[in-house]
Amino acid sequence: MSALTPLREIPDKNIFRAGDVFVLFGELFGRGYVNGLLDEARKAGMTILGVTVGRRDENHKLRPLTDAELKEAEANLGGRIVNVPLMAGFDLDAPEGTPNPTDLLAGLKLNNWQEARLDWAQIERCREVGVARFKSSTAQAMAELDKLIPDGANLFFAHTMAGGIPKTKVFLAIANRIYKGRGERFMPSRALLDSDLGKMILMNFDEVTANTFQYLIEASSGIRERLARNGGETRYTAYGYHGTEILIGGEYQWQTYTNYTQGYAKMRLEDHAEAAWGQGIKATVFNCPEIRTNSSDIFVGVELSLFPLLEALMKEGDGGWAYEQWKQCESLLNDGVSLRDILDQIADYNANSTIASFRNYAAWPMDNTAELAEVMVGTSEEITGLHKDRKALITDYLSALVLESTGPLIFREASAPHGPVLWLNHDVVAKQLIGMH
Repeated sequence: MSALTPLREIPDKNIFRAGDVFVLFGELFGRGYVNGLLDEARKAGMTILGVTVGRRDENHKLRPLTDAELKEAEANLGGRIVNVPLMAGFDLDAPEGTPNPTDLLAGLKLNNWQEARLDWAQIERCREVGVARFKSSTAQAMAELDKLIPDGANLFFAHTMAGGIPKTKVFLAIANRIYKGRGERFMPSRALLDSDLGKMILMNFDEVTANTFQYLIEASSGIRERLARNGGETRYTAYGYHGTEILIGGEYQWQTYTNYTQGYAKMRLEDHAEAAWGQGIKATVFNCPEIRTNSSDIFVGVELSLFPLLEALMKEGDGGWAYEQWKQCESLLNDGVSLRDILDQIADYNANSTIASFRNYAAWPMDNTAELAEVMVGTSEEITGLHKDRKALITDYLSALVLESTGPLIFREASAPHGPVLWLNHDVVAKQLIGMH
């Protein structure tokens, strides 16, 4: 468990300039945290390079991008992509002629998944095949990147790989009960974690979300050492989540979304950064605030911690630009509903004894409970229902503000990072936003 180490002040150093190289280690799909980093790299005049996860053919075999796919991906990135498939995880890997983990999960249904037992010897063989494939492909990709990075350049690796849920129909039904369910439809997260299905998913999360960071750092050692001989510096960043400090009762306090099943993998990601840091390698995991994305929408209630950002903007600024954000957010609510009504409801939510009991940093990530779901999911649904349009929520607007702030914070902090694991809480996010506007 990493010590809680917040970034308190806006970083002002920047070693990156025209001729330096930014490498996105993870394919760009849609809009997310990394877009802010890409914007900063472009402003600095850096060369943008990327990789691809590849695609699966009709037999689930991994392949490079076609010419058309590559052209589209490079246009999306705004840079050149090394066309070596870097799909992480092992859910579709297996020794030739044997079942892969997805095959082993195919027979699971709602009435048998908790009792089902997996062949762990076969799972381990599949994991070994997947890891060997990924390491081999990463070495190949690094050899290609090495040709594109000039001596003396500074190099920024942005790791964005995350996920690892195998394609099994039963998981969606389980997830809906764990992350959205209330009353009779509620299922405790511990039920999943104690099952063989859950244990396999956690293993795959580790490989995709965490261990790929280690594999990247190891595979790029030759590039890093070559650049260092000529005065170039290399930085590695990764995106974590480990709760966020938000304003509760007028003070910044750590809180978290429960149950964040990927939390175990995010802690392993932190471990890899700390191990690299111990070897003199500047690798930093930035634990970012909760936002709404396509992938986070399954976690009903994760967005509730966004609302206090409005209070943080007032606390850290002079009220001018912050007040404009309040007005913009209030315009999204139904007639007769004030933003203060919402913020008072959020204050009551955070003061609720059930919610407060989960603000236990040392016990993170905690299992959920039926009582937690009743309060969290219920509050989320109530507040969503107070909007004019369910597709235009205050939390969408605030998520975009968080994304806007984290790019420059991470980019500049990476120049002279304070440590291997840092938290971007609402205080520094608010300071960054106010400074930008």
